[in-house]
Amino acid sequence: MNRKQTGSLSGIRTAALAAAAVLAAGALWGCGARAGGTGARADVVKDGRVQVTLWYSGGKTAAGVMEELIGDFNSSQQQYQVTGIQQADYDETYTKLAAAIAGKTGADAALLDSDKARSLAEKGLLAGLNPYFEADEELETEDFVPVFYDQCRLGDGTVFAMPAYGTTQVMYYNRELFDRAGIDPERIGTWQDLERAAEAVSGMGGEEKLYGWEPMWGPDNLVDIALSNGGSLLSADGTRVTINSDQWVESWELVRRGIHDAETMAIHSGGQGWEYWYQTMDDVLEGRAGGYTGSSGDQADLDFSVVGAMEQPGFGENPPAPVARVLQLVMVETGKAETKQGVYEFMKFFARPANQARWSMATGYIPVRASTLEDEGYKAYTQENPQALVPLSQAMHASPMPIDPTGGKIFDALEIAADKVEIENVPVREALDEACRTAQKALDEALK
Repeated sequence: MNRKQTGSLSGIRTAALAAAAVLAAGALWGCGARAGGTGARADVVKDGRVQVTLWYSGGKTAAGVMEELIGDFNSSQQQYQVTGIQQADYDETYTKLAAAIAGKTGADAALLDSDKARSLAEKGLLAGLNPYFEADEELETEDFVPVFYDQCRLGDGTVFAMPAYGTTQVMYYNRELFDRAGIDPERIGTWQDLERAAEAVSGMGGEEKLYGWEPMWGPDNLVDIALSNGGSLLSADGTRVTINSDQWVESWELVRRGIHDAETMAIHSGGQGWEYWYQTMDDVLEGRAGGYTGSSGDQADLDFSVVGAMEQPGFGENPPAPVARVLQLVMVETGKAETKQGVYEFMKFFARPANQARWSMATGYIPVRASTLEDEGYKAYTQENPQALVPLSQAMHASPMPIDPTGGKIFDALEIAADKVEIENVPVREALDEACRTAQKALDEALK
């Protein structure tokens, strides 16, 4: 998984790899933990304060803001002391947390992708937040942006996480190149319009190759386009994988022919860490490409005197439906009532509109509360930086992160198919048919 596009489909494999540890953890907690607790617990109090450990991850900017918010929370009251411990990335946070739960050690709270948090919640390893919400007369859950809050609930209504911040993939374009090519970004209403714009920009290249558009490596962009063409991960009854439908093939084919046939698109892949991501960004910032599709979290690293931002379009006559993902703060079921209350108080603090505004302005990620728009600082910021509202506007009508009932095997198959199409130029139908067969086998096993 990459740092920029948190919650990416390519990171879901980690959930399956940690499943054994999580299952073992369920048995251990079933034998030894209490859901509540009475009286003072000496093992959670130090220097008169209940101690709370939070595991989180993020880039340099996000990590810095997180530590500032932790410090501000600790200074705002005298009952709880939160200690943040940074992990390498969201995958590592989950893997280490699953192992720590199995050993009854580790964090009291964590910042996780929604799929990984859901996996823990379904096994009873996270504390449900419903009782805390019901007892809280201040927090209005109706204020959470629906696409984010809905991803924090199980089918039975259990709220297993607090939305922390959102992300969705939007489009960044080079202002000068679009202007020279006579392209009005506001008139790009479909992916077919984008395809034509890429051809126009690419056609301006001289001896040095100029690309019209650069998708971001991996399945995420491709899944967004497929959903915006009316595609779905599963059939309505949840028994059949549908990732090789005509909607999927047609949408992926647009990208394949742009990269390999027309050569109006390009893709960076491989390298160390996030090298491919920054190479893609640099191509647009330095005028070697007309634009790229990337994370809302890129905004902290972009120069908006050079680039502009726009929402993803629909496909053909279908409306846009890209995924909006949510990062979640979760409460580990430790059986320590005092500690869990401290976790909730920090979650609530992080969700304050002013803190959501602060987080969003610093990182580019999406605030999860609608009332953030009423924060005076945020209003002033977005008036001066209107691109900050593009991801939030897109999230208001975006698709939730699709749920993979196989524990990540459908998304694994999509990741392999994406590499075949984007890098190896394998025919789209062939790549998706193979992915569908693999995914269907995994789904059949899961449904048993």
